[in-house]
Amino acid sequence: MPAVLMLRALGLGDFLTGVPAYRALRRAYPDAETVLAAPETLRPLAELTGAIDRLLPTGELRPIPWDGPPPDVAVDLHGNGPASHRPVDATGAATRMMYASAAAPDVDGPWWDDDEHEVARWCRLVEWWGVPADPGDLLLRAPAAEPAVRRAAVVHPGAAFPARRWPADRFAAVARALAAEGHPVVITGTAAERDLAAAVAEGAGLPAAAVPAGTTGLTGLAALVAGAAVVVSNDTGVSHLATAYGVPSVTLFGPVSPALWGPPEDGPHVALWHGTGGRPGDAHGGEPDPRLLRITVDEVLAALAGLRQPAG
Repeated sequence: MPAVLMLRALGLGDFLTGVPAYRALRRAYPDAETVLAAPETLRPLAELTGAIDRLLPTGELRPIPWDGPPPDVAVDLHGNGPASHRPVDATGAATRMMYASAAAPDVDGPWWDDDEHEVARWCRLVEWWGVPADPGDLLLRAPAAEPAVRRAAVVHPGAAFPARRWPADRFAAVARALAAEGHPVVITGTAAERDLAAAVAEGAGLPAAAVPAGTTGLTGLAALVAGAAVVVSNDTGVSHLATAYGVPSVTLFGPVSPALWGPPEDGPHVALWHGTGGRPGDAHGGEPDPRLLRITVDEVLAALAGLRQPAG
């Protein structure tokens, strides 16, 4: 059976921004098995795209454990240089879709644009190879699991690095205001972020039961977001889940512009940012980015109020 292998061994947000490209490849090769090389944790969501037949567990910039005949097509949806090109080359695929760049100038492919939105980037790659792609094709099927809380206001104070974490006391103020309006508020996060989530809940006067952080698993988190009334988060994977389920959201940006990683402009989403350029800060920094700290609680509450206004 022919096969199309796609490499995107990164995190939740990275995975979700690749969905239009996965679907474009699925449509272009309807008789092929589509295989995504990605972390095992993403398997539940891979099944919800309708575009991926099989997930092949793969670590970031690690060899792809491909053990069959070479795939017909292998696509680097991961990076723009030798570190991500090498695992794709090693599969022996006849067609290899990759970006050329200063680090890999001889690659047969389009030239990498550092200032391109992440969704558009991967659509442009496959389009260069004659595969039409729709950057707006971002929605996922909802998980079969029932959400722990329906119509929740989901507040997500975590992020992979401190540079993208708005202060906990400000998230607490937002959560307190949402609860005062009568919303069932939940504070989400990973297991490593449970203490942070608990601190936000305590500051908001919420009970411990309002903190499912570290207990839901990815399927439970997706179900919670899919059934939510609104999501407030930093620039991290949960904001992309809100996009994937068309849930109104307010996302707080700091070191990186929403022009590169933000939600669609035509959706029920607000991206708050006080910066210029594409990447004015260090997304992996150890302190909250100063642009992030310029966002006030009042701004977030105003954005939430705007989302609840009737259209027109």
